Amino acid sequence: MGIVPTTNKQVQAFKGLHLYHAGISNCAMRVRMTLEEKGLPWVSHHIDITKKENLTEEYFSIHPKGLVPALVEDGVVIVESDDIIDHLDKTYPNPPLRPSDEKELETMYYWLHLAPEIHVKAVKTFIYIKRMQGKMSKSKEEGELYQKLQKDPELLEFHGKVSSGAFTDADLAKAEGILQGHFSAADKRLSKSKYLIGDQFTLADIAWSPLYFTLKEMTDLDLNDYNHLCRWAADLEERPSYKKAILEWWPM
Repeated sequence: MGIVPTTNKQVQAFKGLHLYHAGISNCAMRVRMTLEEKGLPWVSHHIDITKKENLTEEYFSIHPKGLVPALVEDGVVIVESDDIIDHLDKTYPNPPLRPSDEKELETMYYWLHLAPEIHVKAVKTFIYIKRMQGKMSKSKEEGELYQKLQKDPELLEFHGKVSSGAFTDADLAKAEGILQGHFSAADKRLSKSKYLIGDQFTLADIAWSPLYFTLKEMTDLDLNDYNHLCRWAADLEERPSYKKAILEWWPM
């Protein structure tokens, strides 16, 4: 989505970089990791999504889908983690987190945008069924408010299934199949290079490392047969940005 308008006067008055985020959100991890890689100062606005602090009219005035993260740069709101970290790398180009080669850049963008593309239909669905079943239900009032505020059809369908308990074994199998397929493809790429895009650490690695971490921590998804993927993940765990952006904020 990129830049979105906001009617929130307080947010419009912000100076510098402000981040609305949650420690548990893999999407927010991407943005924190990028900020740390760039060495950029930022103001934290932590949203406890387990307490539904994002389910308010005020927060929907900042993020039109009620999701985290939302970056505010001098009063301008930017949403969707792939768009945010792409913006940060273009605006603050040092150190660069993108390849200079045009073909490699195209491949980086494929992996960068793929991660959020599968977020609801695979990542969120798999984690919910495996870990959160029965823990995200809304009261009647909360459900009515969400129906009023939320305009995104994919999120409405997902939360409709949450409310009704309508997830099936087929939903789980489909989500796992998507995840295994993409992690298998990543493993093949990593058999030939240190990172997803050759030997340079890029936004593609930042997009996918939080997915690997969150799924390993919260589910029983078996990724151990992907030797190259596991090596890549272990290498990334040693980066200072990973430790500060992911491990220090992880609430579990």
